[in-house]
Amino acid sequence: MKLDRMLSIITILLQKDKVTAPELAEKLEVSRRTILRDIDAICQAGIPVITMQGGGGGIRIADGFKLDRSVLTSEELQSIITGLRSLNSVSDSSNIERLISRLSPGGEAVVSMQESVLIDLSSYYKGSLSEKISLIRSAISEKRLISFTYYSDKGKTSRVIEPCFLTFRWSSWYVFGFCRSSDDFRLFKLNRIWDVEKLEDTFQQREIPPERRDLDGHLQDRNRLTLLLDRELEYLVVDEYGPHSYETLEDGRLKAVISYTNRDYIIGWIMSMGEKAIVLEPVDIAQEIREKAKKMLDRYEHDK
Repeated sequence: MKLDRMLSIITILLQKDKVTAPELAEKLEVSRRTILRDIDAICQAGIPVITMQGGGGGIRIADGFKLDRSVLTSEELQSIITGLRSLNSVSDSSNIERLISRLSPGGEAVVSMQESVLIDLSSYYKGSLSEKISLIRSAISEKRLISFTYYSDKGKTSRVIEPCFLTFRWSSWYVFGFCRSSDDFRLFKLNRIWDVEKLEDTFQQREIPPERRDLDGHLQDRNRLTLLLDRELEYLVVDEYGPHSYETLEDGRLKAVISYTNRDYIIGWIMSMGEKAIVLEPVDIAQEIREKAKKMLDRYEHDK
């Protein structure tokens, strides 16, 4: 954990001209004393960090510094480069590319086909995703409110939040923050966020209750569903829920008992399987799928 924190400090210092110890402590959620100990360790590792006292003071890396790769093992260096390249896939910032250049052998910031792990965190709409991440990151740094339109199973709503951090979880990007509308901490999926604006109003960082720090708790699968599927759809169930989520019946079909959060999503997922899947329970979801199928058939027969 200390190595991760020290890498975060180095990354911040390479991106900013100067930063204070209290700012680092707040961003990394540790004490100021811990930050100062980390700075000492970074200096001992051969990275020239300068601290300046008094008004206008702060912490910075010496001008003209180029990271000596000998302070890291090849495995550590490769892990760092892989992580930076994954961030670079969703960022238009030249700072990350510059840092990769400083770390890469020969100063070449390119992907080597000899690498064993290649990570791309972007999606088919990388351009807008990069813009969102960049805007939200700056709002977090400046402690400014952001507003956006949010699309969910409750419809389209307008939100204003105090952004705390960005996270990549469950194969998607999210922003976690205090929602002024809900008067509570919420997790918002970036794919569903549009018309993002950074407002002039600032906010004071709130203390996040321990129970709200558990991000998995924000998307708990509280609802259960029993599904009967043709064997050829086994890969879809494994992809979503794993190989232990179903049993194979005597006739070769699969019986899966799964959990879900979003009713509309699970109905759409099941309907995408066509006639090769049927809901056994709950009855109300089976009935809703039946009604939707009838409406689809009616539209195909009459809207020509």
